[in-house]
Amino acid sequence: MNLKEKVNNLPTFPGVYLMKDANAQIIYVGKAKNLKNRVRSYFQNSKSHPQKIIKLKAALKDFDYILTDTEFEAFMLECKLIKEIKPIFNRMMKNPQSYIYIRIYKDGDYQRIEICKDADKQDSLYFGPYKSKHTVEKALLGMKDFYRVNCSSPSNKNTPCLNYSLGLCLGMCMGGAALDQYNERINKIIAIFQGLDISLLSEMEQRMQEASEKFDFEIAGKYRDTLEAIHSLLQKEKVIEFTEGNKNIAVIEHLTDMSFKLFLIKGNRIMFSEKFKSSEIESAHQVLKSNILTAFIKNENKPFMKISRDEIDFAQIIYSYLSSSNCSYFLIPDRLLDNPFTNLDNEINKLMTSYSFN
Repeated sequence: MNLKEKVNNLPTFPGVYLMKDANAQIIYVGKAKNLKNRVRSYFQNSKSHPQKIIKLKAALKDFDYILTDTEFEAFMLECKLIKEIKPIFNRMMKNPQSYIYIRIYKDGDYQRIEICKDADKQDSLYFGPYKSKHTVEKALLGMKDFYRVNCSSPSNKNTPCLNYSLGLCLGMCMGGAALDQYNERINKIIAIFQGLDISLLSEMEQRMQEASEKFDFEIAGKYRDTLEAIHSLLQKEKVIEFTEGNKNIAVIEHLTDMSFKLFLIKGNRIMFSEKFKSSEIESAHQVLKSNILTAFIKNENKPFMKISRDEIDFAQIIYSYLSSSNCSYFLIPDRLLDNPFTNLDNEINKLMTSYSFN
């Protein structure tokens, strides 16, 4: 059977596909909501394909696939397989070393902000991990310029730096009151990432609007790009904060008029999943309750988890899934687990009734 015939015989269900070369080595892993449509797209409109796809097609000699019940599971499985197999054409997720952190630390009288690859210094505050170094650099540079804390003199020998003459430095390189202002503004940048003070965003939006009204589109564009970069990092911080809370999450997803699927998720891990017929709601209720006790109570003493760069992709997939309209879920507070037989039933009933099976 040639490849096009094999594609035509693919199912239209969610799943993961594994592209292979002439040596039967997996060179690319992808996911799809509809396997047939997705894989078939590689063999259509070849002139419009990016260079990566053209090269992939040239090397492609065969493929396998793995079916999943949901697109969410296809995302999770794709992520897992890419990390395990590290296919040559999967550039985005195969190297967790590409993730970076923002580090804030004390250097004498100065609070310093830098980009680093590891969060391994005990005397430092870290944010991240982030996938795009370019986005982090753009956000930090924009905030430093806005607050005029972009000093270009690393030695700080009480002489004005070049950026001071350009209006990008308060003059902390000369010490005195400017140093106190510098540290206060660094604290404001820290507060942005902590979600404690995001007034900078409003101020920057106002400056962008003013620049646009004056037809200074270069300055307006700079503010716009900085704001986009900051929002991207703050969204990632929401993902990290949500996942590091190590919450107990019960999820239900409608599959067809005749079936649905239950998931139990803790942190960035799927603890349990099972498919049911729509007529089996009572059975699903009991199965869910039993597995909540097994999956969550056994793990209730697990300490607060810290998301590493190896885990951030799974965390992002789960966060995006829960934020979508594809599922309904509820968080199970630890207090409910203290007396599950009286408190848990009500919450499970709410989950079951919150989703229509008709």
